[in-house]
Order: sequence, then C-alpha cells, then structure tokens
Amino acid sequence: MTLHDDVVSTLSGWRPVDAAQESLRQAYLGFLAARDDVCRRECAAGHITASAVLLDADAENVLLTLHPRVGRWLQLGGHCEPGDPTLTEAALREAREESGIEDLVIDPAPVHLDVHPITCSLGVPTRHFDVRFVVRAPRGAQPVQSDESDDLRWWPVNSLPKGSEDLAELMEAAVPAAPGR
Repeated sequence: MTLHDDVVSTLSGWRPVDAAQESLRQAYLGFLAARDDVCRRECAAGHITASAVLLDADAENVLLTLHPRVGRWLQLGGHCEPGDPTLTEAALREAREESGIEDLVIDPAPVHLDVHPITCSLGVPTRHFDVRFVVRAPRGAQPVQSDESDDLRWWPVNSLPKGSEDLAELMEAAVPAAPGR
C-alpha cells in the first residue's frame, strides 16, 4: 500500500463530528482522487501534511512550537516524507522530531482537517491539506527544542498563547478525543 492509498483509506474511514469537517473530508478525497502526487511536497497545487496535537499525559497541556517561517505558535507537524509508510507514521515522526520526546502514542483516527495557503519549501504559494492527529506524551516528558522551532513549550489547552485563537477549534476537537479522556 502506498502513502497515497493510506491517506485515502484513513480519510474514507473517518467520520467527522460536524458538517464543516465532513465537507473538508470530501474535498480532500476529491483532491486525492484527482492526483496521485498529493502526498509529496513537490505537488505545487497543494499537498497533504500531517500534524500532531501533542498532549501531556493528563491531556491538560499541549506542546506548541513557535514556527520560524510562520512566526506563530502552532501544533507540531509538517510534510510527509518518501519513507513514511502511513499518514499516522508521518504525524508521529514529525512529533518525535520536533519535540525530542520518544515513546509517544498516536490515536490512528484524525481529529481535524485544515486547508491553509502557505509558501513552504517550494518557494511558491501552495496549500497544505493538513490532517491532524492526537498524540500523547508519557508522564513527565520534557521536550527538547529542535532547529525546526524558534521556541517550544507546553501550554494549558484552555489558555493558548495570544495570536493562536485559530487553534481553539482544533483543541476542542483534540482534547475530548484524547485517549484516556
């Protein structure tokens, strides 16, 4: 099975909780049906990305990165790589790389979708078709900032940093879905 096939399977099996997310799910599936290169960052029309809403063991805090290119606090995540066997593995890899935390546990069902315009590594305007997963850190996990971040820190899920109000919908979707909640 290819990564493209896995993304189609993952999104085909997922049932969003609201009409807006269902509409996005259908749009993603249409885009995936139209192109076989949407999992590669070279796809200038837009490409699938994988995000991780990394929660602490009690799902009270979320690890956010101050993204150097965007200049805002965001969830962890990024481009799918050629070696990623599945979309969940891509999200988990991104979470490990950006947090420095091992022994992470991912819920295999997405919790949220978001399409946003961006100029990423292609150097041209494109769109990220972001698929977001809940990932849990082990108790006492201490993040280690990578060179992919200007800052990295835990934030209370109900008190996100100023300028990240657009993450509220994602937090509402992610926290009730957190394993153990």
